[in-house]
Formats: sequence, structure tokens, C-alpha cells
Amino acid sequence: MSESTLITTPFTARSTAAEVVAGTDLLGRFAVVTGGASPVGIETARALAAAGADVTLAVRDTEAGRRAAEDIIDTTGAREVRIAPLDLADRASVAAFTAAWQGPLHMLVHNAGVRQTPERRTPEGWELQFAVNHLGHFALATGLRGALAEADGARVVVVGSDAHLRAPLDFGDLQFRTRPYDPVAAYGQSRTADVLFAGEAYRRWADDGIAVNTLDAGATEAGHRTPAQAAATSVLLAASPHVEGVGGRYFQDCAEAPRYVPGGPLRGVAPHALDPGAAARLWQVSLDLLGA
Repeated sequence: MSESTLITTPFTARSTAAEVVAGTDLLGRFAVVTGGASPVGIETARALAAAGADVTLAVRDTEAGRRAAEDIIDTTGAREVRIAPLDLADRASVAAFTAAWQGPLHMLVHNAGVRQTPERRTPEGWELQFAVNHLGHFALATGLRGALAEADGARVVVVGSDAHLRAPLDFGDLQFRTRPYDPVAAYGQSRTADVLFAGEAYRRWADDGIAVNTLDAGATEAGHRTPAQAAATSVLLAASPHVEGVGGRYFQDCAEAPRYVPGGPLRGVAPHALDPGAAARLWQVSLDLLGA
């Protein structure tokens, strides 16, 4: 990425998901949105369904998923919005989801996540934010790689955060076993892992026609954005022809973000999240943790 080649689009921070996908025909394409019952997940799924995509909401709470699906169908006229159970902190749940998927997958949106939680761990002893935001999605995407490759032009969209700017990965203590637990640092580290994953996945999967990108959706409350505006960049990367074939990039406000300049505003992508050595190391560590 060079500053002179940053990708721009006609859309802005105030564009909505519906505006981004207007005029795009997604009929016959399949999409999965994790965290599909959350406000931003619903708006992401709504825009994709309105454009004709066959959408699956991957959710922990299937009753909330059912309500979200009914709302999307009522507002878009979609024939069906599917619901599938998925707990990203549970390896068996992720494995069951990937094993059950049949056929191609054109759009995979990593929308689910946890933020600045008290210290909690999975049964394996993994710190919860790293386990959900990175490891669970890593297992999901790698488990669905065959389906993504079958789609011939699939897109994986990783919803991250500008919190990655403050927290490089500590490979010596990813799980906060020796250092004091800090929910802010743990969250930021998990979001750095998101950016590193996207870059490495694109390097590994580009030959299969799989584009992988990360984004900062921006805050809804603090940023005075509606969920439909917060979902716009996700939908852009999942479906817009404006970013056809683009991969390994980091987006904000419907455009590629520049590199972060230390001391400047907290915007852009941190150099530590673009380090190919760290990305390759994280990939192997993730495989080792998951026993893959």
C-alpha cells in the first residue's frame, strides 16, 4: 500500500449500507454474516438481502436471530433469511457450522465480536476477546475456504477497530497469563490480529480468487452514526463493484485508510498491523492453538 494508490469510492462516512449496494444484483450469491442479530449485523444483512443475496445469520442466540430474520424479510421482501447457530468461543460450534455448509460461499462477513470484557477465558484458557474476535473467526474462515474458493471471486470482510492502533501483538503472552489483564489492551490486540489475519489470508488465498479486507466500522454512539451507516463499509467490501478484486487492505468510511502517523489523530492502519512477519507468525500460532 502506498499513499498515492489509496482506493477511494463515491461513498462517505455518512453513506448507508443500502446506498452502497444500490443497483448491485446479488441474486444467486450466498452470504454469511456473523453476529447477524446485532444492530450493525442486521443492517449488513438487510442490505445484502435487499440486493438479492441468500443470507445466513450466524448467531449465538437463535431466537434473536429469528427476530432479526423476520425483520429483514419484512423490510426487503426477501424470500428467506437463514439462521444458523454459531458460538465463536466454542471450537465445536465453529466446526459444526463449517461442516454443515454446502456449496459456494460468496461473502463472509466477520461482524461478531466482544469488546473490553472483564477477564474471561474459554475452556482452553484462551483470553476471551482474542478467542472470539480472532481465533473463532480464523477457524471459521479457514474451515470455509473450500466454499469460498468454489465461489470464484469470494470476499471475506473482517470488521475491526481503530483500537488496534494502541496494541501490537505480544507473542510472548497472547493470553495474558503473565502480565496483568487489561481489557483495553486485550481488545486492541485482538483487533491487531484481525488486520494481520486479513493480510495473510489474502496472500495465501488470492490465487483462489478470495479477497480479504479489514475495516474500522466506527462507533455508532460516539460517532453519531446509525447502524446503517456503520454497516456501509462492510457492505462495500462484501458486494460493491468499486472494490472488485481488491484485497489485503484496511478501510474506513468507505475508502482505503492511510497509514497511521504516530502523534496524529487515531485514524488509519498501524504499521505493526501490516508486518508480514507478524502476520505469518500469527497464522502459525493460530493453527497450533486450534490443533489444525
